[in-house]
Amino acid sequence: MKLVLAALVLSATVVGVIWASKDPAPEMQAAKAAPRPTLTVTVTLPRADRLPVRLAATGNVVAWQEAIVGAEANGLRLSGVFANVGDPVRRGALLATFTPETVAAELEQSRAAVAEATAAFADASATAQRARTLEATGALSAQQVQQRLTAERISKAKMDAAQAASRLQEIRLAQTRVHAPDDGVISMRSATVGAVMPAGQEMFRIIRQGRLEWHAEIPAADLPRVRSGQRVILQSEGNEPMAGQVRVLAPSVNTQTRSGLAMVDLPSDGSLRAGMFARGEIEIGEGGPTLTLPQTAVVQRDGFDYVMRLGAEGRVMQTKVTLGRAAGHRVEILTGIDSSSKVVATGAGFLSDGDVVRVVAGPNGQ
Repeated sequence: MKLVLAALVLSATVVGVIWASKDPAPEMQAAKAAPRPTLTVTVTLPRADRLPVRLAATGNVVAWQEAIVGAEANGLRLSGVFANVGDPVRRGALLATFTPETVAAELEQSRAAVAEATAAFADASATAQRARTLEATGALSAQQVQQRLTAERISKAKMDAAQAASRLQEIRLAQTRVHAPDDGVISMRSATVGAVMPAGQEMFRIIRQGRLEWHAEIPAADLPRVRSGQRVILQSEGNEPMAGQVRVLAPSVNTQTRSGLAMVDLPSDGSLRAGMFARGEIEIGEGGPTLTLPQTAVVQRDGFDYVMRLGAEGRVMQTKVTLGRAAGHRVEILTGIDSSSKVVATGAGFLSDGDVVRVVAGPNGQ
């Protein structure tokens, strides 16, 4: 009996060992072998695009036109200044005033002189009229008649001179109020309350209509490729890129730098200031078909540009590429991949070479 029990125990032990030595189910092996995806991504294919050919240039931002507002009244004291640098102004806005008392008194004096001259002319005119009436009767000699007619003309001239002097004083009185000649922005102010300014002294400078332009310096050899109306992408430090348009080319070339100027109209968005330095690119044409990718698909590492190309079993391969021109949100790919390469569209910066990803369809179905 003991031998039978020992045989049964031995058999059970052998069966357990055999069962434990069997391989797991294929499903469990597959689950254990398949690595977990590092990231869920969308992929894209390089697209054939025609990108614009651009000419790089540098230059300064300047005022389109400046209006200089000067003192017209001579020797008057400045009594009020109502505009400062940076203030937007409208045409006709009051900028400053001079003390008007002296000019107002001179105007009253000139008006009195007009009244006196008018009365004298009226008297001389009446005398001349009587002389004309008596001329035919012989009561007055020809010389006397001529003297009265001459006195009338002299009185008329004196009255006209007095009226002109009165109008001049009215103009001087109007000049005690300084107005803006055009819409724009005050860019400079030298007017100070209490100053006695001579005629012609500069008081304000106004950037007319608030318009700015970029003076792009173009090498003489490239000037024939630049034309009015071409689009310009401008980039200044601390500002977002903005679009402009070539307005006109300067008719001459600088003999020192051998470069010409292209005047580029800029939008009035308030982000640029006259005197700023800016870089830009002028779109001078359109190139042939070239492969492009979204800029989000390109990552920079160790000073080089890479894309994450999708390989077998969802693994990505870090692939070095050479970039070309950029246009909007896309960038030209010169070398490294072909048109059939599937590339991670977004999130490539979070991946490393050999990572496994899970691919989902993007907005365009890729």
